[in-house]
Amino acid sequence: MAKSVTKTSAPDPIVERLRAALGQRAFTEQKMFGGTCFMINGNMLIGTSKRGLLVRVGKDAHAAAAARPHASTMEMGGRSMEGYVHVAPEGTASEAELGDWLDLALAFVETLPPKVKPARKRS
Repeated sequence: MAKSVTKTSAPDPIVERLRAALGQRAFTEQKMFGGTCFMINGNMLIGTSKRGLLVRVGKDAHAAAAARPHASTMEMGGRSMEGYVHVAPEGTASEAELGDWLDLALAFVETLPPKVKPARKRS
């Protein structure tokens, strides 16, 4: 009789680091883009993936953020996503580096109005 093997994935250490860095700030987590995205007031702030971080910096800060070490313009489906940068894992090795990226994302996302979920239609 064949044995069934269940694969369990190890927790993503960057998720735990982001939770700690966000501290007492109100945030939610959502599974997106093959990782975990952190949201503030319904707006995406920062996300994890196996390839690194997806950081929302806004269009005005995009060029400067993408020029930083270990960063590049985020691409999805072959399209550049202006206002978002990808940061390779080497760019978030220390808590200071991770904190810098988080601060940059917070500086933009905290300027956005809260997103209100539309009411669900009853059928």
